[in-house]
Amino acid sequence: MCRTAGRKEKEKAIRSRFVAKIEKAVRGLEKRIAEGKLKDRFKMERKLGRIQASHPQVADLYEMAVEETKQGARLVWRQKPEQQQWLEAREGVYLLRTNLTGDSAADLWKKYIQLTEVEAAFRTLKSELAIRPLFHQLEKRVKAHVLVAFLGYALLVTLKHLLKRSASEYSPAKALKRLSELHSVDIVLPTVEGKEIWLRRISKLDEDQQRIFHQLQLQLPERLDPIQIQKCSADFVVA
Repeated sequence: MCRTAGRKEKEKAIRSRFVAKIEKAVRGLEKRIAEGKLKDRFKMERKLGRIQASHPQVADLYEMAVEETKQGARLVWRQKPEQQQWLEAREGVYLLRTNLTGDSAADLWKKYIQLTEVEAAFRTLKSELAIRPLFHQLEKRVKAHVLVAFLGYALLVTLKHLLKRSASEYSPAKALKRLSELHSVDIVLPTVEGKEIWLRRISKLDEDQQRIFHQLQLQLPERLDPIQIQKCSADFVVA
């Protein structure tokens, strides 16, 4: 049996979202019934059943029923504390079954984590790096495509470890998304001699982008070479 604090927090956050959704739906139905907007008991029970079916992850945490009261049919519901405690006790807990012998529990857990990392790598290759579909006809081109995707994955893993080393709160995907918003701009200044001065500048970093560069221990250059190198550039020599 394995317990992970990180997974526990993740599952707790997921459960909290589902709990908020089902309680919002139940309160809405409860209000409609109390205000007399829904009077048919059969329709009340059918809508209640739909709410429970739409939230199977947390529906068993509640007792819900349409009951007759002095004011008429009303929706009565409450949380089950014992069920809540049982679910909280299970969060972040895994039971690993294996046919490997002679390994300690810690070694088995490391091997299991390696398996999940391999699966994550394949997902990254198929989604973010778009290794598929392949439209090449020649084998050497297919191999080149796979090689480029593999190199991209190697860079992604490197970025992941650099962020992890600096205790960054950014994932590789999020960091790349924020950095992709940077732009370079060419400023063109015509001169009286009929020539042009090209200045290439980078858009100003916002707070998040500055934090990412700091965590990666990288610094943008103050000046970049202009694309049109045949033009006169004030960054180097003005003709």
